[in-house]
Amino acid sequence: MVDMSRFTILCPCCESKLMVDAQTGALISHEEKTRPLASFDEMVKGLDKQKQVREQIFAQELNSMKDRDRILEEKFQEAMKRAEKEKDKPYLNPLDLD
Repeated sequence: MVDMSRFTILCPCCESKLMVDAQTGALISHEEKTRPLASFDEMVKGLDKQKQVREQIFAQELNSMKDRDRILEEKFQEAMKRAEKEKDKPYLNPLDLD
């Protein structure tokens, strides 16, 4: 007898099996397609590529953190100038406009 409370779906991208509940649409289980083991050289190349990607991402984040302090300081100074210009105006809370 066929179980109509669950559906088995094959992912078109990765060919994994997804078990989905028919009533709620919730994912019950996920089974990845077994891949053949790669050769040792291919595994080393994959690790080298992952290492390069990690180092590149780290360098980008490091550069953005160096500029972050300067940018935040500039934003703060600009906000202070604006606050000094508008210090006579009362603060208008956006929630009070309703």
